[in-house]
Amino acid sequence: MMAFEQIPKKDWYSILGADPSASVSDLKQKYQKLILMYHPDKQSADAPAGSVEECIQKFIEIDQAWKILGNEETKKEYDLQRHDDHSFSLTCRCGGKYSVSKDEAEEVTLISCDTCSLIIELLHYR
Repeated sequence: MMAFEQIPKKDWYSILGADPSASVSDLKQKYQKLILMYHPDKQSADAPAGSVEECIQKFIEIDQAWKILGNEETKKEYDLQRHDDHSFSLTCRCGGKYSVSKDEAEEVTLISCDTCSLIIELLHYR
């Protein structure tokens, strides 16, 4: 039997230094400012390797945040997911995901893969 893994949550708004009520144009301005600041080509050649690596990781996080928050559809989906306390997921053999929030897990027993037609049964142990 496979167990669901808890999905780690990142606060994409805080990564961009923005408020969740910010418009997409405000988010874009913050993204552009940060992406230039942390771009690997903008780092000093004599900077310690650790700080360069931190800047690259920050650059990647900023880019991921923009990919989610810069698109109205993915932003709306992310905003809805932010309201769930916990989400659980399991990778399907097709590469898709079975996902369920903690609240949904109390109500549903069958979960569909988001990519194919496979369905799994959620068993509750108490």
